[in-house]
Amino acid sequence: MNATIEVRGLRKRYGSTVAVDGLSFTVEPGQVTGFVGPNGAGKSSTMRMIMGMDRPDEGSALIGGRPYRTLRSPLCQVGALLDASAVHPGRRARDHLLWMAHSNGLPVRRVDEVIDLVGLRPVARRAAGGFSLGMRQRLGIAAALIGDPAVLMFDEPVNGLDPEGITWIRGLLRSLAAEGRAVLVSSHLMSELEGSADHLVVIGRGRVVADTSVQELLTAASSGRVMLRTGRRQEAMTVLANAGASVAANGPDTLTVSGLAAERIVALLNEGGVSFSGIAEHRASLEEAYMELTRDAVDFRGATGAAGGPGSADADGTAAGGAGGSASSSASAGREQR
Repeated sequence: MNATIEVRGLRKRYGSTVAVDGLSFTVEPGQVTGFVGPNGAGKSSTMRMIMGMDRPDEGSALIGGRPYRTLRSPLCQVGALLDASAVHPGRRARDHLLWMAHSNGLPVRRVDEVIDLVGLRPVARRAAGGFSLGMRQRLGIAAALIGDPAVLMFDEPVNGLDPEGITWIRGLLRSLAAEGRAVLVSSHLMSELEGSADHLVVIGRGRVVADTSVQELLTAASSGRVMLRTGRRQEAMTVLANAGASVAANGPDTLTVSGLAAERIVALLNEGGVSFSGIAEHRASLEEAYMELTRDAVDFRGATGAAGGPGSADADGTAAGGAGGSASSSASAGREQR
């Protein structure tokens, strides 16, 4: 089987809401492709159309060159985890997987293999209704892997996993891609894909914002910024602003400088008699690059200041060009209950 996912001109409207608006991208074998965007960007709708669960209004979604509905042995060609709760709560975990194996002509030993692979051996004979979210995620991953497919799709797979589980699934994704499989992983948090994704398809409001390798994205987001540490912050800001740089204060003694090379910054500060204790070219994090890409594609935002609300000025301010401070977000996964 040609282990690729091809999405071409995909469009989907639900009532008056346009969920997917002309998406086109390809998921190649041998790499982990992160499918990322804010909540409501259209990720889940797109994955449902790839899996034939929803019909697109326009465009196509093909797996190995064919629509999902036409695959002869779908479980052995595509494995997907789209909803961890999609299992009968009264059915035992192993029985759920046995039913899947039997319906697709797979041997019983494969059930035990995937149970061990996802770490559910101690609870395999317990009803899924008593599972924590993290345990249900592991069961869903086992179901996706049971047919040993060449194409895999996971929608928010780390939800509910504890730190050990997150580390485990990152390693699993890498190993699956190393075996030549095409792996598509959706998320709205870049931190979930740190260390596992090779390529990124970033969407916002149903459209592709970026389709690039992780390295290219980080390089683009990092270019042109220098981190400067100085105890004479205001003097440094004045000298560099007068030279045409954009300067933002990030802390009591830390500045971000855009528009000047590090060597030029050093020369200007030395000429002006402004001492400094450190200087380094900025290297953006994956989350920082993502936040910059999607800042205009977020439908719901919280206030950024306790009193000022969105857009309120930082007390430290910015100089020459109004370079904004960086935004960041964090999330903590719920602990798995074993």
